[in-house]
This record gives sequence, structure tokens and C-alpha cells, in this order.
Amino acid sequence: MPSLNETSARIRAAHLLVRSTEEWDTLSKELLRAYDLKDIDKIEMLRESFLAAWKSVARNLLTDTLNAIDIAVTPAVHPWGFATLETAGRSCEPLVSSPGELPAFPKTTNVYGRPRLLSFEEVMAGYNTCLASLLQ
Repeated sequence: MPSLNETSARIRAAHLLVRSTEEWDTLSKELLRAYDLKDIDKIEMLRESFLAAWKSVARNLLTDTLNAIDIAVTPAVHPWGFATLETAGRSCEPLVSSPGELPAFPKTTNVYGRPRLLSFEEVMAGYNTCLASLLQ
């Protein structure tokens, strides 16, 4: 069974196969810019594609890696999550925003507040924290 360090390295590598660190961070910046402009249509479009990018890596590139350490990957529950990781009755969700943030997703014509989106490195750190909590 791969170690936590080996799994973390594979998770990072899978994300970097899809986009560079700078490209992941640019996706966040573009979404935040739409929030600053209060452009609801653009927020919805960018938020959907932003989360889809993260979700696709978890679903398409990491399921086998995580299954190898007995962690199942299921859809996220939190509006800013991209996967739920589960093992032995425990679960956690890596997020792309600060965990204390209220879900900032416009459901009407109002913008409910600007999220604090995490950098690529912060998301990876959160992923590692999540994995470590499951593998204890």
C-alpha cells in the first residue's frame, strides 16, 4: 500500500498534468475578478468550470490512486468541495475555498459574498490534511 507521501505526490502530479500551478491559480483569480465585478452570469459560468476542473482530476485521474489506499472518491457535498473522500466510516472533503466561508454561489440575482479561494498550494495542503485524517 502506498504511503501518505507517495499518495500526496501522485495527487499533486495528477493536478499538474492537467494545469500548471500558475494556471490553477489563474482560474481562481478570474473567478474572484467576476465576484469583484458582481457579474452574476460570469460568476456562474466560471464557478462551474472552475469546480469542474478540480472534480475531473479527482474523478478521472485519482480514483485508482485513492482506491489503492482504501479511500473511496464520491461527489462533493460542500458547494466549494470537489470530492468526498471516505474510508472506514470517516470522510472529509478537500475544498477550494477557506472552510469557514459561507457558500458563495448566486442562486438569484444577488451575489452572496466573495469567497476566499485557496491557491493551488493551499488546496494541496488541504488535500494532505484530509488524507492524513483518514489514514490515522
